[in-house]
Amino acid sequence: MRKYWPVVLAALTLSPYGRAQDVKVINDDVHFAEGPVWYHGKLYYVEYDRSSVDTWDGSRNAVFWSKPGCGPSAVLPTARGEFLVTCYDSGTIGRISAEGKDLAPYTHDAYGTPFVGPNDFAPDHHGGIYFTCSGTAPGPVIDGKIFYLAADGTITQKAVEVHSANGIVVSNDGKILYAIETEDHRLIQFNIGPDGSLSNRRVFLDLDELTHHVVHIYPDGVKIDSSGQLYIGQNPRDVHAPLAGTIFVVDAAGKLLRTLKLPSPGVPNLALSPDEKTLYVMALDQLDKSPYQGKVYAIANR
Repeated sequence: MRKYWPVVLAALTLSPYGRAQDVKVINDDVHFAEGPVWYHGKLYYVEYDRSSVDTWDGSRNAVFWSKPGCGPSAVLPTARGEFLVTCYDSGTIGRISAEGKDLAPYTHDAYGTPFVGPNDFAPDHHGGIYFTCSGTAPGPVIDGKIFYLAADGTITQKAVEVHSANGIVVSNDGKILYAIETEDHRLIQFNIGPDGSLSNRRVFLDLDELTHHVVHIYPDGVKIDSSGQLYIGQNPRDVHAPLAGTIFVVDAAGKLLRTLKLPSPGVPNLALSPDEKTLYVMALDQLDKSPYQGKVYAIANR
């Protein structure tokens, strides 16, 4: 396959990659930044290796909350004015007050099922929130799950045997849930029922096929814009891997529309600005060991 790489790379450049003048570093000292969200004029994001939730208000970064042992991978505001955080290491869904105070976490679902590797969130249109649990360490075991936190606070399991369940997002019409299976290099889809149930599981997009099998793509986070375009981040296993640092933008049919290229090899997750003209990208320069040094970028969404 190596002799075809230049052809494939050219084919993937459907619009200009992020140019140097389009890329701004807003934090150059983060330890595995992940799971960002824009809320009330601030960017909220986590640092896995520092077990913190941070904010950026347009001019400065600050620590909003921290809890040793949490190992967070995503943060999300709730309709109640609190925040939830996926504590990957402690196996809990942390709860944070609007002031940044630690609240009692969720530790299991309504039937006592524990959370193994809580990873990412996706709010629905009914006040509920889906979240993924990746399962045990990446590898051949397929034990990832998807849970649903209903508006009344009840948590139930909605899908099982998801291979390294990761990023997750609900379609704009509220009818489809997209979920990433990192170890299978793909996104899957479910139909969403009126009660939050998931059905008709199917493959939506295979990233290895999308990139013509140049290299294994390990998709991580996924976000959706107001037009229904999906932005897919990735976390490669090698800093020199072909297409490292690339975010893929596809339409609702899985067609590649464009790519965005960042200076760092790992680009696991992102958030859109309210006007969708800017992407805030969580990036990794150090992929394979603590402290997972990286950056937070603001990049023009072209």
